[in-house]
Amino acid sequence: MSWLSVFLDRHSERIYALMRIVVPFIYLCHGAQKLFGVLGGHLVWGGSPLFIAAGLIEMSCGPLMLLGLFTRPAAFIASGEMAVAYFLMHLPHSPWPILNHGELPVIFSFVFLYIAAHGPGIWSLDRLRLAGNGPASSS
Repeated sequence: MSWLSVFLDRHSERIYALMRIVVPFIYLCHGAQKLFGVLGGHLVWGGSPLFIAAGLIEMSCGPLMLLGLFTRPAAFIASGEMAVAYFLMHLPHSPWPILNHGELPVIFSFVFLYIAAHGPGIWSLDRLRLAGNGPASSS
């Protein structure tokens, strides 16, 4: 086994936790763009209900995943929202994500699906919340 495999095996749970924290942070920034017009975004209030719903999902599920609280349902909802975003907003322009600018929704959708399947992991409020009620990955 190479030194890299040893290192990655030793730190795999911490690496997963960092992914579970960083990716939802980027996701919630997109929600902040929509709902508050910050970070170079445009307000969606008064606009399409789909964009408002997307902003609300991003601003609620993003922090939940980042904190590792109700991680599985939040990640599953976020994954679905990103799949819907891809199919409704990007796919009509081209079947290729690189051409229809849908790379980020595709990546978010699959990363969040993985988080939903894997569960909260270490450094999560779910782990603390469920400490006396069985394994943290059950939520």
